[in-house]
Amino acid sequence: MIQGYLNNNSQRFVSKWFILTIDVIVSSIAFLISYCIRFNLSFNFDVSQLKYQIPLVVVISLVSFFFTGSYKGVIRHTGIRDVYNIFNAVCLTSILVILIILLNKELNLVEDLTIPISIIIIYSLLSFIQLVAARYVFKSLYSNFTNRNFKITKNIMIYGAGDAGILTYNAITNHTKSKVRVLGYIDDDIQKAGKNINGVKVYNKASLNKDFISRNGVDEIIFSIQNIDPKKLTNLVESFVDLDVKVKIVPPVEDWINGELKASQIKQVQIEDLLDRAPISIKNSKISSELSDKVIMVTGGAGSIGSEIVRQICSYSYKSLIIIDQAESALYDLQQELKRNGFHNFIPIVGDVRDKNRLNGIFEEYKPNLVFHAAAYKHVPLMEYNSYEAIKVNIAGTKTVADLSLIHKVEKFVFVSTDKAVNPTNVMGASKRIAEMYISCMQQENKTKFIITRFGNVLGSNGSVIPLFRKQIETGGPLTLTHKDITRYFMTIPEASQLVLEAGAMGKGGEIFIFDMGESVKIFDLAKNMIRLSGLRYPEDIDIKITGLRPGEKLYEELLASGENTLPTYHRKIKISKVRDLDYAFVRSKIDELCITNMFFNGNTVKLMKFIVPEYVSKNSDLCELDNNSEEKLEQIKLKVVES
Repeated sequence: MIQGYLNNNSQRFVSKWFILTIDVIVSSIAFLISYCIRFNLSFNFDVSQLKYQIPLVVVISLVSFFFTGSYKGVIRHTGIRDVYNIFNAVCLTSILVILIILLNKELNLVEDLTIPISIIIIYSLLSFIQLVAARYVFKSLYSNFTNRNFKITKNIMIYGAGDAGILTYNAITNHTKSKVRVLGYIDDDIQKAGKNINGVKVYNKASLNKDFISRNGVDEIIFSIQNIDPKKLTNLVESFVDLDVKVKIVPPVEDWINGELKASQIKQVQIEDLLDRAPISIKNSKISSELSDKVIMVTGGAGSIGSEIVRQICSYSYKSLIIIDQAESALYDLQQELKRNGFHNFIPIVGDVRDKNRLNGIFEEYKPNLVFHAAAYKHVPLMEYNSYEAIKVNIAGTKTVADLSLIHKVEKFVFVSTDKAVNPTNVMGASKRIAEMYISCMQQENKTKFIITRFGNVLGSNGSVIPLFRKQIETGGPLTLTHKDITRYFMTIPEASQLVLEAGAMGKGGEIFIFDMGESVKIFDLAKNMIRLSGLRYPEDIDIKITGLRPGEKLYEELLASGENTLPTYHRKIKISKVRDLDYAFVRSKIDELCITNMFFNGNTVKLMKFIVPEYVSKNSDLCELDNNSEEKLEQIKLKVVES
């Protein structure tokens, strides 16, 4: 009956008045027992005195419980804070009783109202023990009744026997719907090995092997170490992923809800956590002063990078934010997200960077001070045989926004480029390189400050490799990889967006800002780790299929072209690329010719792109034939550009 009541009311809480009543009764019983203890477990004392003493203790206990709020705690979640409140209540009760006894002794208000100090001391200790014990008894009964029909479904080991590990244990065990059991802690500290914490044994890392996992039925290992070095985390996780267990991680303290860790926040380790590179943080930032009281425009504002730029701008003090994107649904989703988060000082506009008249109207109406140009087509295989659209958006669209920025006296224009623009081997990369070259030409006007940011692949962006691998794992594989030796640089969306904003702040015009992105990542290793982190085995559960390089795809990406070098900035992770000089009049005329030729589908535009960017040599593409018999011509073009 009791079990059924508890199960049916598992989401309800016991009334605080009921708890208060129980506390008063327990306190009164403790007072009676203290007399028995004082007189050798007998009633060899004046019992008639209790008719004054017990009401006094009851009243003072009520006052103390009310004052400290010890009765307001939720019994099923009794913890250290509740014990602390009970201790305060008992101490306050004892002090008040002593004061009233002394006062009555002086004023003689109630005859025969006296309590020996020894009784008060015994009562204090006994009352504290009984009140705490009562709560833990009720907590244990509730846990036993509600979990009697629950079958343990997971056995867990916690890596880290420090404060974070103990808090993780409490978060898991206090979760009423939890069907898990913590088998033990793992810690690198040899002195902790063999000891118990919360009745749970601490093991050293060496004891955690396949035999231990199999014998104890370990299902998950939860990493609960704050401020762990990413390289160390990578090594630790990779040492466990072959043990046929799921690996999870506790988030940083700053991400805990109201400073308290919830079991639901413990997440599975993501491949992003294992990239062998510490997160890039920007210090001494000038962003705040740069954006203050400015009208800011973001093109491609609903895309992966553009939307994060918008989110970060919203946290600063600015005059107005104009968000332009042709993707209606994505722009609507961003609008709703910003409103939910309390941001309203922005203007979403459905517009196309290819529409010069529409953009000119927007510039005239809102008069932006800063423009962040993130609108672009970026998928290499698609753009390889859709060069018309690549040129129309990535080159002509950039040209349109840059021209209008100059005409309307925008202070700074920040362009989001890519490492694929360096020694391009595909249409997309070449289109971005030509856009960079046009922006460099515009800088020669010495009016608007034109700035370029260049970085590698962005984790989690639309079309990137990690979301693709996740979908393939969900559908049972195989994971498709173009080449076993292919490598890429990676950074997170917030990092990439922060770079763009920082470039806008520190840029003086004419720079190409690049990140020191650490070591490139071998995609084959990344794919294997993703399979293992999903609790699966490679190749038994999910295999990796090599499909061959796609049209225009490189084995590795570069952040600097030959002939470029870098200069340092005030941030050690951000560098400025110094590019070779261009014949700006020649380059600009050829870019104008390219845009006009493309507009009327007249002639081979890709061939003209290769003329403008001599280092553009196609790979694994039908466009390779345009490179045949042209080495001498390309050398002549390179020589002409350098001499200019």
